[in-house]
Amino acid sequence: MVQPLSDLIAQGRGLVPADLVLRGGQVLDLVTGEMVPGDVAICGETIVGIGSAYEGREVLDVSGLTLVPGFIDTHLHIESSLVTPLEFDRCVCPRGVTTAICDPHEIANVIGIEGIDYFLQAATRTVMDIRVNLSSCVPSTGMETAGARIEAEALVALKDHPKVIGLAEMMNYPGVLMQDPGVLAKLEAFRGGHIDGHAPLLSGRDLNAYIAAGIRTEHEATSAAEAREKLQKGMRVLIREGSVSKDMVALSPLLSERTSPYMCLCTDDRNPLDIAEQGHLDHMIRWMIGQGTPVLAAYRAASLSAAEAFGLKDRGQIAPGKRADIVALEDLAACRARLVLAGGRLASAGAFAAREDVAPVGRGSVRAPKVTAASFRATSNAAETHVIGILPGKILTEHLIEAVPPEGGEKRADPRRDLAKVAVVERHGKNGNIAVGFVRGFGLQRGAIASTVCHDHHNIVAVGVSEADMALAATRLSEIEGGFVVAEGGRVLAELALPVAGLMSLEPFETVEARLKALRAAARSLGVVLDEPFLQLAFIALPVIPALKITDRGLVDVEAFEIIG
Repeated sequence: MVQPLSDLIAQGRGLVPADLVLRGGQVLDLVTGEMVPGDVAICGETIVGIGSAYEGREVLDVSGLTLVPGFIDTHLHIESSLVTPLEFDRCVCPRGVTTAICDPHEIANVIGIEGIDYFLQAATRTVMDIRVNLSSCVPSTGMETAGARIEAEALVALKDHPKVIGLAEMMNYPGVLMQDPGVLAKLEAFRGGHIDGHAPLLSGRDLNAYIAAGIRTEHEATSAAEAREKLQKGMRVLIREGSVSKDMVALSPLLSERTSPYMCLCTDDRNPLDIAEQGHLDHMIRWMIGQGTPVLAAYRAASLSAAEAFGLKDRGQIAPGKRADIVALEDLAACRARLVLAGGRLASAGAFAAREDVAPVGRGSVRAPKVTAASFRATSNAAETHVIGILPGKILTEHLIEAVPPEGGEKRADPRRDLAKVAVVERHGKNGNIAVGFVRGFGLQRGAIASTVCHDHHNIVAVGVSEADMALAATRLSEIEGGFVVAEGGRVLAELALPVAGLMSLEPFETVEARLKALRAAARSLGVVLDEPFLQLAFIALPVIPALKITDRGLVDVEAFEIIG
């Protein structure tokens, strides 16, 4: 609710009591780096005064605490938290995240505009402020079968929604450089507004051209050198720390008081297990300060710089006229929230319970063909084999060439060499495609794991050394409307149902966390060595991240941007 200007002015001057006063703390000023003692006065959802004594209709004692602006996650896919937007709100807001800028392209790739509408509805009801960048790449390329296709005209119809910022990550960077008409239509429709970037390893003149198209941010930089070039060419660099893509170690040395106005923080894809065990943006702030990042630089990147980068002029600083997004901390280095206000509203159990629910969408969206062990045969007469090489902590993969001699015209998994089969099964009911390849890096010795979280087309992806267990896991995914499955010896060892478009659970995040622990343990019992096997599994099917990937149409050489015959 917008407060009358007369109320803001009167409460700011102290002529009448403020609606809410935070008393006894000090404010970290993210411009000067200084501490500002005094009360913080709030009228409705707006800060109207700092640095003075105020009377309030309601007073919260924050004695001994330091107040910082609420944290802004500048790029994420809420679907990757495996819970609905309202559960994500309840999970993350109490940790100090008061704004989340999401791209709902996971659900959009399954059910189209209906999925984006679902997120826009949820964004009007959460305690935190969820903002939406409209999904630019549905599907991400023409080398996969997605459940939907969204063109520029459909995005323009949503452009003026109050929760929309701009155009989400332009993953099809080859399409930008080659001037694909559909890609150019989307860029033209949002020209002059905010457009998110996604250009891993792009540099030189190609990077110049990509940025010249009006693209402003980049979260795919994985080295300091790559990030530095992108900063020098005018991009805002978002330091990412997700459940799989972990770039904080590589990029945090670049974050200083000098660069912090142009660097932000994001999680991209982070699940409830990692949030519970480590944290969210609070984890990033805590870790970076512990490694020597200046306190001011870390908190700037987490809020003020993020607000400026995305045109959110009403937040990012505890100052008069700004939105009352405030986190109270005992210790800046420890970064553990004692109190969180989002738009002047306390992030409390009562606030979360009072939200109006949103009806789930995308039920029954797993329409995969029936599969058997024979569906996962890899037939060939040649020993030379393209193999996807997993890089732990990265969504980049290696393009390996291995000798896998066929036996009776069929290539088989070889656990002794850490060679497992990987398969993608089209699950949208469009063509029944099944593609089979090989992957190294999971450490799998027995059984199979499978998922419908398979970026960005979200077909079924399975990795296994037993074709029968791959078939069992894929079949079980259809029965539970999507999710994760671990199978061995003809038995399902663990599973998590994700019936909302095959991506999100209808259970509380605490339940999802517990089941993820059981899944992780089951995967490790099969020999899996990866910390986050299911999200790692998802990204081996994303054909816009170098170097070798697989979709339902076959192996994809991402650097050549073509399917390997």
